[in-house]
Amino acid sequence: MKGAGITLLVDAGNTRVKFGWMGPERGRREPGTLALAHEELGGLTEWMASLPAPPAAALGVSVAHAALSRRLDQLLAHTPAGRVHWLRSSARAAGVVNRYEQPETLGNDRWVALIGLSRHTDHPAMLASFGTATTIDTLSTGEGADARTTAHATERAFEGGMILPGPELMLQSLAKGTAGLPYALGSSTDFPRNTHSAIRTGVAAAQAGAVLRQWRTALRRLGAPARLYCTGGGWPLVADEVTAGLLSVQKDLGLPEQPPVWLDAPVLDGLAVLASEAPAPQEAG
Repeated sequence: MKGAGITLLVDAGNTRVKFGWMGPERGRREPGTLALAHEELGGLTEWMASLPAPPAAALGVSVAHAALSRRLDQLLAHTPAGRVHWLRSSARAAGVVNRYEQPETLGNDRWVALIGLSRHTDHPAMLASFGTATTIDTLSTGEGADARTTAHATERAFEGGMILPGPELMLQSLAKGTAGLPYALGSSTDFPRNTHSAIRTGVAAAQAGAVLRQWRTALRRLGAPARLYCTGGGWPLVADEVTAGLLSVQKDLGLPEQPPVWLDAPVLDGLAVLASEAPAPQEAG
């Protein structure tokens, strides 16, 4: 992916597609991003026209249906890029080792987001992504890794992670799957005294509990507190609960209080890294 020209970066999710771009100097993506719902993809053409030049290449990951990938390729057909080079998970890339039992089965977006996360900190880190699904993944410094999975002391390692329904999916499941419960509005509170608040509090507490479970597990496994980074459209619903829970457990353990850090687009960050470092994209299929 090295060479002159603009590289378009594409993160195709279940409900939205995020776009970013990187100039010919490589290494860092430009800060501006575009997010479009699947039915709004026609807006991509206008946005690309606002770039300094048409994209000469396009690199992306997708967890959406194949028809969406074909639609994106059609939108790029009349640009120098021609189509999107779709990446898939691998055992190792850009200094990060994938410890999934079958590395290629790790979600492509999770893998690339971890590569992006690795450029934000040298410390053990966790990335909690609150989307349609919530994923909570841990990245170690690679120290103490065995020779079968880590070739170089400087490599980071993805230790594993969990998946659960995202906040919005939890809210929808209660509204659709029960006769008497509404789609909850409002906010969470210590002692909910109405149904809407009870549901919102329960969903936020469930999400926060999963994050804190993994944070404590990482602390025991890695011997150092992981820095928590968060992303995804569901973050506003759970932010207060996750932040309060994390700061409380850090205080109880006598550790420095470090609130979660927001990342706008870690997948696009990872794509920028791969576009800079990989000699050529690996296409899926």
